[in-house]
Amino acid sequence: MSIFDIASALVLLAALFGYLNLRFLKLPPTIGLMIIALASSLTVILIDQVTPSYHMRNIISEFVGRIDFNEALMKGMLGFLLFAGALHVNFDDLYEHRFAITSLATVGVIISTLLTGYATYYIFNMAGLEISLLYALVFGALISPTDPVAVIGILKTTGTSNALKAKITGESLFNDGVGIVIFILLVAAASAGPDAGLSVLHITLFFCWEAFGGALLGFIAGYTAHLALKSIDNYQIEVLITLALVMFTYSAASMLHISGPIAEVVAGLLIGNHGKRFAMSATTIDHVEKFWSLIDEILNAVLFLLIGLEIFAIQFRFTYLVSGLLVIPTVLAARFISVSIPIGLLRFRGEFSKGVIRILTWSGLRGGISVALVLSLPPFQGRDLLLACTYIVVLFSIIVQGLTLKPLINRIQSGITQ
Repeated sequence: MSIFDIASALVLLAALFGYLNLRFLKLPPTIGLMIIALASSLTVILIDQVTPSYHMRNIISEFVGRIDFNEALMKGMLGFLLFAGALHVNFDDLYEHRFAITSLATVGVIISTLLTGYATYYIFNMAGLEISLLYALVFGALISPTDPVAVIGILKTTGTSNALKAKITGESLFNDGVGIVIFILLVAAASAGPDAGLSVLHITLFFCWEAFGGALLGFIAGYTAHLALKSIDNYQIEVLITLALVMFTYSAASMLHISGPIAEVVAGLLIGNHGKRFAMSATTIDHVEKFWSLIDEILNAVLFLLIGLEIFAIQFRFTYLVSGLLVIPTVLAARFISVSIPIGLLRFRGEFSKGVIRILTWSGLRGGISVALVLSLPPFQGRDLLLACTYIVVLFSIIVQGLTLKPLINRIQSGITQ
């Protein structure tokens, strides 16, 4: 099958499942689509068990196997999704809560990585599943960042206050870039072995190059696009400029070995705020927003469809299933602690209101980024275990946390106002 054939099949399935969700389930679009895709996948597996002569599972598995999820998301869809998400975020709100967002996206991710890594290392070993501590920490790094695609999609349907929404959105937009940098470092250390000799200076320089280099690239590319937008008034060309900005920025970040996600977020924030205020007419703003909203919806649909279909790429054993179920409360506990510490340190600034720890803990949805990162891991003893556990945590996060987040926020906020 060609790339066009695969893309055609995915868009067709996304449209079909999206229609079924809107017509019958009436769930949030991304969650409903993923649930239908997952249910369809499980149905195929069940039918294959009953009538193995049709080889349905092999046919679907071969189709899914042709899709490089990591390549499709991390080097294709992610840049568009992050830019589209950042484009609609108010920079003034982010700046007002910059200390909270920065602490959650950095200190919070590091704490969660360490807690999750060490806890899962002992869980796996108690279950008789051998895995090195470094790869357990790798799991902590890939499962700790909240997925901005999933989080922003859910927040659109809630009545969250602007202050809380800014904190949750800002953290989710930036912590995936930080998490990816930590992930790359830990994978390099795990692959090289304990004698690699990675110094604190080397790690610090690598982190600064990736994170701050990505932010600088995003600012330079975004400001250059802003100047181009300001000099003309033609919405067709201006939409094309924003599209070129996203594609060039991510490609340049990849060539320079700096963080593409952070670059896209910074570029999106600049165009979505400074660009809209000083470089675009009302007509252009309308077309740019509609274009990127449509891109966001289409790619979201395909992404969550892929998550539902990825079950064919995973080996499930009983011990993997039990370990994955034990990892779910472990990840939630690590999230709770990693949120509580920065919040505790910032209480004196009046940054957080009552009940915010529970909301931030439960809004820490994991999604496609975690699945893409675990699929990018090189072969090693325990890779299938990490893949199964990641998938189980992501399913729980999107389905259970995603469907209950809105009622939780409404209940907590109504309790505060009473």
